[in-house]
Amino acid sequence: MEALTLLHERSSMGKLMGPPPSPEQLEAIYRAALRAPDHKELHPWRFIEFSGEGLSRLGELFAEAEFREDPHVGEAALDAARSKPRRAPMIIAVIAKVTPDIPKVPKIEQVISAGCAAHAILLAAHAPGLGAMWRSGKYAFDATVRKGLGLAEDDELVAFVYLGTLGGRHKPIPEHDIADFVEHWD
Repeated sequence: MEALTLLHERSSMGKLMGPPPSPEQLEAIYRAALRAPDHKELHPWRFIEFSGEGLSRLGELFAEAEFREDPHVGEAALDAARSKPRRAPMIIAVIAKVTPDIPKVPKIEQVISAGCAAHAILLAAHAPGLGAMWRSGKYAFDATVRKGLGLAEDDELVAFVYLGTLGGRHKPIPEHDIADFVEHWD
């Protein structure tokens, strides 16, 4: 796919089904992620890949987070939390592995770099026709989930990128008026 076409046509795909990306597709996806901007070559990224039973383990972690937030939560809410990772055959958690106290590379820059890695994953998935969806939500910021995924104090969970084969219909890509977003200083 031509680069500009890829950039202009990428969109989030909420309906995903199996199979997950192939090993060759995953290699291309990770190679793209590792090309994210990286000031001082800190490599401020960490990826956790969930598939198969790993999706169930992630769902249990989400349910544990729900229970810790509200010990009186109902079983239906716990089941809903457990099912969230099953919306795709694979998830990649993108984590900003932050090196604190780097004067020329503050934490925000390292987090943005990991965000760029997540965006590269989306683009690299779209290029061969896979579907992808960047999700965050409350679990990305939950202390129980952070601990369960082994995040250090300065780390940030940037995204859960859901990956799979396209399912359902494609929603139209909205057109935006560039003038609404660009300010000129001549």
